[in-house]
Amino acid sequence: MNAPTKTHRKILVTQALPYANAPLHLGHILEAVQTDVWVRFQNILGNECLFFCADDTHGTPVMLKAKELGITPEELVKKIHSDHKETYKLYNIGFTNFHTTHSEENKKLSEHIYLKAKDNNLITRRTIEQLYDEKESMFLSDRFVKGSCPKCNELDQHADGCNKCGATYDIKEIKDPISVISGTKPITKESEHIFFDLPKKLDVLKEFLSTADLQKPISNKLSEWLNDDLQQWDISRDAPYFGFKIPGEDNKYFYVWVDAPIGYMASMDNWASANGRTMKELWSDSSEYEIYHFIGKDIAYFHGLFWPALLSAANFKLPDGVYVHGFLTINGEKMSKSKGTGILAKEFASLCDPETLRYYLSAKLNNKVEDIDLNFEDYAQRVNSDLVGKYLNIASRCSLFIKKNNYELSKSINKELIDKLILSRESIEEHYETRNYSKAIRSIMDLADIVNKYINDEMPWKKEQEEAAFIASSALNAFNILTIYLRPILPKLTEEAFKFLNNNKISFLDVSEELTNNINDYKPLLQRIDPIIIPEEEAMTNDNNYINIDEFSAVDLRVARIIEASLVEGADKLLQLKLDVGELGERQVFAGIKKAYDPDTLKEKLVILVSNLAPRQMKFGLSEGMVLASSDDEGIYLISPDKGAKPGLRVK
Repeated sequence: MNAPTKTHRKILVTQALPYANAPLHLGHILEAVQTDVWVRFQNILGNECLFFCADDTHGTPVMLKAKELGITPEELVKKIHSDHKETYKLYNIGFTNFHTTHSEENKKLSEHIYLKAKDNNLITRRTIEQLYDEKESMFLSDRFVKGSCPKCNELDQHADGCNKCGATYDIKEIKDPISVISGTKPITKESEHIFFDLPKKLDVLKEFLSTADLQKPISNKLSEWLNDDLQQWDISRDAPYFGFKIPGEDNKYFYVWVDAPIGYMASMDNWASANGRTMKELWSDSSEYEIYHFIGKDIAYFHGLFWPALLSAANFKLPDGVYVHGFLTINGEKMSKSKGTGILAKEFASLCDPETLRYYLSAKLNNKVEDIDLNFEDYAQRVNSDLVGKYLNIASRCSLFIKKNNYELSKSINKELIDKLILSRESIEEHYETRNYSKAIRSIMDLADIVNKYINDEMPWKKEQEEAAFIASSALNAFNILTIYLRPILPKLTEEAFKFLNNNKISFLDVSEELTNNINDYKPLLQRIDPIIIPEEEAMTNDNNYINIDEFSAVDLRVARIIEASLVEGADKLLQLKLDVGELGERQVFAGIKKAYDPDTLKEKLVILVSNLAPRQMKFGLSEGMVLASSDDEGIYLISPDKGAKPGLRVK
């Protein structure tokens, strides 16, 4: 089923909730980009498309992580929430609201849905046997038990499935079970649990699978699960547990997969109350909004069966579609920190312009449930070829001819060239609508080739000023259309391109509008990039911490003298240092030494500078290197050379 194509649609969109026990990795960014591009496209068309998400905060892993750090779960999720918001912002993910499942809105909605289900005779209870960690005084879920596979005897397997033979089994079947929390052997213990009667919603789920917008492989898989003896769903967990208590129960908590998807609604409720809107208007049985979820393939079961059943139990509208994507691999391998492929999103954003990752992922995304590989060599080639060599090359080549014409565009342009680009609008829109971003980019770059060929064939550099301006103006009008087409994928880059063009008509509906204003000076919007190299963690273990002489020689260490040191407004840890590096001139460095040094005491102090470290653009300014320091629990200590050393001398 294709989504409606009527204009002025009302749409609610969500992406899967990131778990609140760790920073975001690149897999999170894949999903965020896929969702954000679709939302931006809808809004560019003039639809009202609202984008909601939240941190998934409840469950045993968060509780244990907080315990490990010596803080409360509430403190942990608050800290992670701030970090997640900052990271998403780096990649220009434009949430309407990013909330948390540990909220009053979520508690209220979770209790409401549960009590409605209870009123509708969908809640049952029975006693079950579980593995129990006596040392930690807690029941153990699958992820916290390891042992030998009961099928092939492979050691060190999780309690729900074997990575070697692929077998799945009940937690009680695993051989020689061990609690990964305490390292002790668990016992079997009985506990009464609360269940949602999923089989009673069989007809509702069949109807949902036949009418919702789902990819065929997902629909088929969900139908298999549906027909494979649908079981009652265990929705309770025993204390100790970080989550919401179940109303009317003692020491029973909602299983995290109950309140996690309700977090979508809670985020909407939080936003609605602050913006004069209501949940009845947004998400109820009478809502006019289309509802779409973007998720990874590993949680299709929950979104395709459990979630619609829960919504139906409380008479909420069911989703219109669930869009599922595959996993992200790095250089052909699963993400692994030890192999240098377990890359945090913030770390990656410090290595390259995050907009280029949005482009690369979009160039590979389609509407299939396929894994996507981020290959660093291919990444650099594609960015350099497409964005720098094709798209921005048009602006770079043509701006000079318009500058010579007093920045004034010609009143007439080559209509034949422009019409070729306008004719592609509908097909590009269709590619965006159906989430075939790779096809959209292919079409856009084919158009960029046409424009560059036009420039090469017409050779404005050999023409008189008036004719050169005509050719360049035609190409820049084409560049404007390409910029509009790329806008959902590259919001920041295209915003700068529109400023260069002095243009504010930037909708898909405006592609036939000719540029009439004078343009501004063109400044390079993106530099060519080199393939990214992430060092393998295993090469720097305590047992093997060696580098060779060539690797050491590649680091240019220089003596530097601190000319000025000052506080950085808005920074908790940084001091701004102005350095004299002798023959290398002056450098500005931001150093995290504020708690250890008064700026007034640093003037004239000699330090060691890593002078060939790539400059890093921070929000406070450009940091042009790094000063060396040592640290322990007591403080931070700058490394200084002996007497007689002078600024600029190389450390060998």
